[in-house]
Amino acid sequence: MEIGFYAGSFDPFTNGHLHVVTKSAKLFDKVIIGIGVNPDKKRRYDKEIMKNAIEKILVNRNLTNVSVVCYDNLSVDAALEHNATLLVRGVRNGMDYQYEETLASINEEISGLDTMYIRAGSLGNISSSMVMELLQYGKDVSKYLPEEVMEIIKDKYNPIC
Repeated sequence: MEIGFYAGSFDPFTNGHLHVVTKSAKLFDKVIIGIGVNPDKKRRYDKEIMKNAIEKILVNRNLTNVSVVCYDNLSVDAALEHNATLLVRGVRNGMDYQYEETLASINEEISGLDTMYIRAGSLGNISSSMVMELLQYGKDVSKYLPEEVMEIIKDKYNPIC
């Protein structure tokens, strides 16, 4: 069984992330979305709240071979704990690729897991940080986020959305 592990902070989970998940679900028997901790970033949304929103997204889009877990260790260790056979990463541009390729080399060295990249395509301009900055300035971000995530955003940024 081929199991892809898609790790990220997903803070918040964007339509770009959903694009990667949807493509991955077609390529793997099972996909696990791993919500991890990035020590360089302060979380805006509780992992469990985001996990619940992502699980609603999966149900609403009939992505039955995808599940969500939260973890606090290295992504490769979490992937191995969940029997992943490949790491999945989204790539928006050349800068992303350079960064991801460095991580992939280290991850493969310490875990034996290879990394598969999925292009963001037309969604390459979306990042969680960009979405949050637009929100802080009162801009509509509904085209960048699944509606299930918008519900969380509305709770925090109402009446901006």
